[in-house]
Amino acid sequence: MCYPGKLQNTIFATTATDLSKKNSTFAEIMYKKNMEFSAQQLASLLNGTIEGDASVKVSNFSKIEEGKPSTLTFLSNPKYEQYIYSTKADIVLVNNDFKPKQAISATLIRVNDPYMALATLLKLSESHKQNPIGIDPLAFVSKTAKIGKNVSIGAFAYIGDNVTIGDDTCIYPNSYLGPDVSVGSNTIIYPNVSIYKECVIGNNCILHSSCVIGADGFGFARDESGKYVKMPQNGNVILEDDIEVGASTTIDRGSMGSTIISRGVKLDNQIQIAHNVEIGENTVMAACTGISGSTKIGKDCVFAGKIGSVGHISIADNVIIAGGSNLTKNITEKGTIHQGSPAIPIGKAKRCYAVYNNLPELQKTVYELQKEIKELKDLINNK
Repeated sequence: MCYPGKLQNTIFATTATDLSKKNSTFAEIMYKKNMEFSAQQLASLLNGTIEGDASVKVSNFSKIEEGKPSTLTFLSNPKYEQYIYSTKADIVLVNNDFKPKQAISATLIRVNDPYMALATLLKLSESHKQNPIGIDPLAFVSKTAKIGKNVSIGAFAYIGDNVTIGDDTCIYPNSYLGPDVSVGSNTIIYPNVSIYKECVIGNNCILHSSCVIGADGFGFARDESGKYVKMPQNGNVILEDDIEVGASTTIDRGSMGSTIISRGVKLDNQIQIAHNVEIGENTVMAACTGISGSTKIGKDCVFAGKIGSVGHISIADNVIIAGGSNLTKNITEKGTIHQGSPAIPIGKAKRCYAVYNNLPELQKTVYELQKEIKELKDLINNK
């Protein structure tokens, strides 16, 4: 992992306070070969309360159903509560309002949000695994590129003309940054990422391997002979700050204007975002979703996996789309949940699925009614 210097220092500055009575900061402990933390230290870091042995120590993480001694785990989803009573993990993060149904051998640390607490600890545990800062001699960097401070550029990366890279950014090997690309500070670009010309990447972004930013939109015009003629794609893609793009996800440019991914958006692996799409702040999308051109999606939306949409539609803020759904028209009401193909409000969708599940019986009933009606008609006609 590459957590550039400035980001790392910021993390440590906000968390490394009074975590050890031996005048050792959390940052210093993190660099020890065999990291080991007591429940008391972790509770102090997370502003949690302890139930059990405050001196018990852990040196790694584990899933609650596979808990091992000297590890920390968490319980966030009630479906996994059964495992907390048998887990071998020594420390478990739980919600403040968690009420155990039987005795638990592990030490509990009660926090507001166990999942967020775990994320904090995982981030800190990874932050010591730094790549060297500097430009590998096997990387190509244009003479006209502007490189910030504490930047890491790996072997065989290509940095084109007039590229701008902000401070503390890490670019892994074999990545491509085309002409006039701009990348902000504290951004991580993993191996084999391609960023086409004139695209803009903000601060604190993470681009995973093999994602493509700024590929040509799927734009063709049909001439009189029936042949498809490619439309030049002269727009760009703008990723604002705090965005994460999953592996093998593609975000296309349009023939004009920008495809805009707003601050805080999180895109899973293998997603297709077409030309001139606009995605609002803090919207999340799971894998294998495809959004057609010029679609506008509001902020704080949740798209589950394998969702498709037609182009040129608008989705309101705070909308949730269930997995496997297909969007065929605008959704104008904020905060609604939709499901199905085509996607309809969740209440109506559930009623439809209830009918669908009973179709064989309904079909049988219809056939029987048709038979009875025919018999009645024959009886009447024969009188």
